[in-house]
Amino acid sequence: MTYAIMLNSPEETEVFAAAFAELLEPGDLLTLEGDLGAGKTTFTKGLAKGLGVQRMVNSPTFTILKQYSGRLELNHFDVYRLENSDEDIGFDEFFTSEAVSVIEWAKFIEEYLPKERLEITITRQSEQERKVVLNPIGRRYEKLCRELNL
Repeated sequence: MTYAIMLNSPEETEVFAAAFAELLEPGDLLTLEGDLGAGKTTFTKGLAKGLGVQRMVNSPTFTILKQYSGRLELNHFDVYRLENSDEDIGFDEFFTSEAVSVIEWAKFIEEYLPKERLEITITRQSEQERKVVLNPIGRRYEKLCRELNL
């Protein structure tokens, strides 16, 4: 079962993600897919706020990973540059940690991802409006989506 919500502005996206972050637990894994400019980093900024991260969050496009401290640690990956790469940079070490991991462009490292995760796809509907679809894989993520009451 998938869950969907329409969000009408970047601010609304951040507010939704911040509220969503309140439900996250150590070790949760979220993957984010969507075209360039769809709102993946905006979603992650809101998530970070909800986790109590004080630092400014931006896309780790050139570094692949940025780590933040808050109520829970946050690993923010942007693996776009790993397309067509077979290099294993030790993802399993991060995915078994107590941090929440958010991975933009996760399809490029599909073979390294744990089976259970929450797949989030953000689609641009108009200049401001976004459709966010959550696809939970595993009991933990099904429970998480039910808690959102979408």
